[in-house]
Amino acid sequence: KNDRDVATMAHELRQLVDTANAPIFGIDMDGNVNEWNNKTAEITGFAKDDVFDKHLVTTLIVPSRRQSVQEVLDKALCGVETSNYELEFLTKSKEVRHLLVNATTRRDAENNITGVVGVAQDVTESTKNDRAMFSMARELRQLVDTANAPIFGINVDGNVNEWNDKTAEITGFTKQEAFDQPLVETFIVQPLRQSVQKVLDNALKGIETSNYELELQAKNKEVRYLLLNATTRRDAENNIVGVVGVAQDVTEANQVDRELRQLVDTANAPIFGIGVDGNVNEWNNKTAEITGYSKEEALNKPLVATFIVSSLQPSVQEILDNALKGTETSNYELEFR
Repeated sequence: KNDRDVATMAHELRQLVDTANAPIFGIDMDGNVNEWNNKTAEITGFAKDDVFDKHLVTTLIVPSRRQSVQEVLDKALCGVETSNYELEFLTKSKEVRHLLVNATTRRDAENNITGVVGVAQDVTESTKNDRAMFSMARELRQLVDTANAPIFGINVDGNVNEWNDKTAEITGFTKQEAFDQPLVETFIVQPLRQSVQKVLDNALKGIETSNYELELQAKNKEVRYLLLNATTRRDAENNIVGVVGVAQDVTEANQVDRELRQLVDTANAPIFGIGVDGNVNEWNNKTAEITGYSKEEALNKPLVATFIVSSLQPSVQEILDNALKGTETSNYELEFR
């Protein structure tokens, strides 16, 4: 009766092994296959008869992993088992299947080691996905590093953790010099530190800012003017982990603007202007000199009603209205009061 019970149990265990939804395979003391269930046959394309008594490592493992797999099996044959070891099977169609294996020592009734059995999980698809994600991450890293725009970032403590090649180029600070330094205190000009800190604090709360102009102080003490988009950085669980800034270097454009502003302000001719509402938004030094009204006094005042003599106000208003429609007038004489 006991023999029948043992035989029944052995039969049930054999059935469980053969029909398990996980790949199960094994070797004897010589490394030759002596266990190969249906799932292993399915994923590799090799039937049990194809592989039995074949050397597992040299026949079925990809060449690059043979040495390390052999080491794992040799250890298991000495009683040292390994869990969650990833190996790569070469299938009959020459594809590669990635398996996560527990290599367990196999023993007989007298506890003698007789081989190794591997119970595995087929992680081929997830491995492919992981590799695709890794490849994408590498490409994105390359795009960030080599982008023609300055890209930099901070962690939740405000310390630099992103500093691409363009940022290094325009500031003179290498990535190694910038990393882990407090961005605001180290690289932002003193007058703007408070406002920049506010922009970054907002982004760390999920409130992003576009087209914010900041001034970075370069290694040579020059100032670089950047137009910045401050974007919240999040991890895979959507937790905020920092801020990344993608910028446009507008230093040269700002230099031109400053030079033009100086030319306008110091021109020997009166230069003034209005917005679409007719209010003064340009009033250079010469205009201030001849009218006696300073720029501060004139700005945002209605030009015609405030500064043009009453008798000419309708005609001047007509000239300005035409100009606001794109019809310009040359050599028109007006009278300031």
